[in-house]
Amino acid sequence: MDFNKKLEEKLKLIDINISETEIENFKIYMELLLEWNEKINLTAITNEDDMILKHFIDSLTIKKYMSENEKIIDIGTGAGFPGIPLAIMNKNNEITLMDSLNKRIVFLNDVIDKLKLTNVKAIHSRAEELARNKTYREKYDVAVSRAVANLSTLVEYMLPFVSVGGKSICMKGPNIEEELKNAKNAIKELGGEIIKIENFKLPESDNERNIVIIKKIKETSSKYPRKSGTPSKEPIK
Repeated sequence: MDFNKKLEEKLKLIDINISETEIENFKIYMELLLEWNEKINLTAITNEDDMILKHFIDSLTIKKYMSENEKIIDIGTGAGFPGIPLAIMNKNNEITLMDSLNKRIVFLNDVIDKLKLTNVKAIHSRAEELARNKTYREKYDVAVSRAVANLSTLVEYMLPFVSVGGKSICMKGPNIEEELKNAKNAIKELGGEIIKIENFKLPESDNERNIVIIKKIKETSSKYPRKSGTPSKEPIK
């Protein structure tokens, strides 16, 4: 089965329809990923089937939680997941991709350019620094992040970017009970409240996923995020 059919069929399993143009964009994205991956380390996944499932489909499992015209920031986007797949499918969302490694930002700018993604910008920064910048602090409807850090640390990266009433969508793997328990105080301290946890398996696989959705119910104190490196070394207890 060719790439187009595989992508289309897998997306149907998560109730997403895709156009020819969007399929073509995913194909170019995959080619760029493989090409750049030979120069810089972007992904350990290079097999087409795995890339479709574990990168593209996985990224789009949170699409249903987005509304049109929302401003979204992808924290620690890496090779562009979930931000680029969301941008391909959600042309009316303004999406900021943030990563601390400049080589990845150069790659992402090439993807943005080749796919003509006018709704996306890539920023080289650490979350702890960018969240202190008034241009970005509490300016987003949604913050997303996939496989970046444990939940206690992650919420300190994410919630300062989200405006009150907005949400953080944390994409996690299996067995998150301990993480949830340890992150309880951090979530509250940063102005958030868990409103949903969705547990599921990626289509036709044993890959378990958990999506934790945290609503921002009050402003984050100006003391957060703490200086670079602190949230990962000393998560809020």
